[in-house]
Amino acid sequence: MDVESMVERTFEVNFTKNHIVKAFNPSLSNPYVLNLSNLDLLSGRFPVTYFYFYCNPLIGECTGSPVIEGLQKSLAATLQHYYPFAGRIVQNLDTNEPQIICDNSGALIVEAKANIPMKMLDFYNLNKSLEGRLVSINPNFPLQIQVTYYTCGGISMTFTFDHALGDASAFGKFLVSWSEIAQGKPLSFMPNHQRTLLTARTPPRYHPSLDQTFVKCTMEDIANIPTPKILLKRLYFIDTSSIDRLQSLASVDGKRRTKIEAFSAYVWKIMVKAIDKDRAMCKMGWLVDGRARMCKGENSMSNYIGNVLSLAFGEAKVEDLKRNSLSEVATKVHDAISKVTNEAHFLDLIDWIQCNRPGLVLSKVVLGLGGPALVLSSGRRFPVAELDFGFGGPVLGTVCSTVKRIGVAYLNQRPSALGNGSWTVSAILWPELASALESDSIFQPMTASHLHLL
Repeated sequence: MDVESMVERTFEVNFTKNHIVKAFNPSLSNPYVLNLSNLDLLSGRFPVTYFYFYCNPLIGECTGSPVIEGLQKSLAATLQHYYPFAGRIVQNLDTNEPQIICDNSGALIVEAKANIPMKMLDFYNLNKSLEGRLVSINPNFPLQIQVTYYTCGGISMTFTFDHALGDASAFGKFLVSWSEIAQGKPLSFMPNHQRTLLTARTPPRYHPSLDQTFVKCTMEDIANIPTPKILLKRLYFIDTSSIDRLQSLASVDGKRRTKIEAFSAYVWKIMVKAIDKDRAMCKMGWLVDGRARMCKGENSMSNYIGNVLSLAFGEAKVEDLKRNSLSEVATKVHDAISKVTNEAHFLDLIDWIQCNRPGLVLSKVVLGLGGPALVLSSGRRFPVAELDFGFGGPVLGTVCSTVKRIGVAYLNQRPSALGNGSWTVSAILWPELASALESDSIFQPMTASHLHLL
């Protein structure tokens, strides 16, 4: 039996304590209902989990008590400003839509102990190392945190949010605020919870193409998304030189492509090797944040806490993707994303959802109705290295998913905690796509060596 198999067999996590943390001196004295915006309804009720690993030697000098007491105190102060995160999400029986009851029920912190040092974790195969061990989901809490102690003295923190609370930008703001409070710093911004910023026009109007992209759905539809293939959850390291090389290859004839556009073009070309041979077309999608598109100039939505996401999709012939150069595919990527990176698209999307209320809506492709596709989410501005909760910065910070069923492959890019321009990429892939991506040296399976733990 190899070392990896031995670790998998012996790796255990014992859950020791639960703590319910309520907002300290909440800004709302009485419970009230926060109705979801139209764009909240588009994001569904998926759990979103971020995990961070800390191996600062100062932790080794502490027992669990000072660490958890400090986290409880700083979280209580943070929830004062993020009161929906301490509420409950319930189904409104009249509208059949979720709503947030802001009653300061509290967030959940779970303490746990692992029986191995952090360097022995499988950072690549997230199916093995996370679910049921480092991530435990309690549906009664929209926000829950698991703090896991390792035998080496390091800790990991996993933060799980209900997507109805917000998107990656909103969760990043929350984590930054908590980190600032934990370090005794003043808040660098104040969160904005005004869902009325995303009100539909009167009368609502939208481009008819949205009827082909989005569809009404229920929680049952989401729970039963068709997934004929096994889904592998993986974590990769991509070094700076690879990223720069892809961008250089994608930028020709005076057209400079972004790193994400170049990376997307590379992935799209690889993807055609991993779909059924009878498929003539291949789709790729990108999550797009609409905050800067909705409010230009002062950008009054920059601190908005909620969902402001849409999806851009590109479709190309398999033969073209094989034959075209990286720069030509990068142009396809750029053109597809440009169609939704504007105010008109988001206003139309809000109005389309208004015309289809009540209930949830979702992209047809995410529901598995559009054939094989891959969606890429970029978190280049998501906080990683700066998240210090009083015991130093992390060696790793990224996103993972406990979603059981999803109709697309998914890649999520984050800056490395090393701060050297390298990336961490979290992935949900079918096996053939994982093999295709790993056949090249760009996608390196994440190891403890990449995190400088060895």
